[in-house]
Amino acid sequence: QLAEQLRQQKLQAQQEAEAKRQQQLAADQAAQLAAQKAAAAKQKQLQQQQAEKQKQQQLADQQKQQQLKEQQQEQQKQAEADAQKKADVQKAAKAKAQADAAAQAKKLDVERRTRLAQMQGSAGGEGSTGNGLAKSGTGSGSGGTATSPGYADKVRRVVRPNISWGGETEGLETVISVRCSPTGTLLDAQISRSSGNSAWDDAALRAVQRSNPMPQDVDGKTPTSFKITLRPAG
Repeated sequence: QLAEQLRQQKLQAQQEAEAKRQQQLAADQAAQLAAQKAAAAKQKQLQQQQAEKQKQQQLADQQKQQQLKEQQQEQQKQAEADAQKKADVQKAAKAKAQADAAAQAKKLDVERRTRLAQMQGSAGGEGSTGNGLAKSGTGSGSGGTATSPGYADKVRRVVRPNISWGGETEGLETVISVRCSPTGTLLDAQISRSSGNSAWDDAALRAVQRSNPMPQDVDGKTPTSFKITLRPAG
């Protein structure tokens, strides 16, 4: 009977130990499950926070890109406005320059026609070639160097072949002052009145310079100073 009693006590102790072990195992499993749930919740929270951070960053990037786009559009708009303003200023300046040039050309034409009328009145008519000769005063006296009536034709026959000109002809007239030695040697030739066309002026001056020596007058001497009026149209 004592042995049975001891066996029962031992069995009861074993059962209690097993029950206690099962309770501890259940507690450990519950703690492990709770820890897993806590870790999962924390991971989910971190993921949500990261997603929200990315969302905020994307929103900030979009706002920055929009601001940059608006800034570029504003700069483009300002550049176009500046370019248009510059073009308007240049257009106005060009129109003014053209108007000034036209007014100056008209003024020069009036002056040229006035001087031509004065020269024709004082120096006589010109030949059919459109080139003429006028005397020019050379000292303090009023008479100047006189030329014979036929001397202009002599000068034309010498100068005319030396004219090389392929440009426009209408309205061009250049007056060149000439100084010569009594033997006809050309001492100096200068443009005393421009036609307004520098290319024709140069061509006329070169023609005179190539006509050295100048012809002698009926007295056997070349006038020491005179003016030659040249036109390209003959």
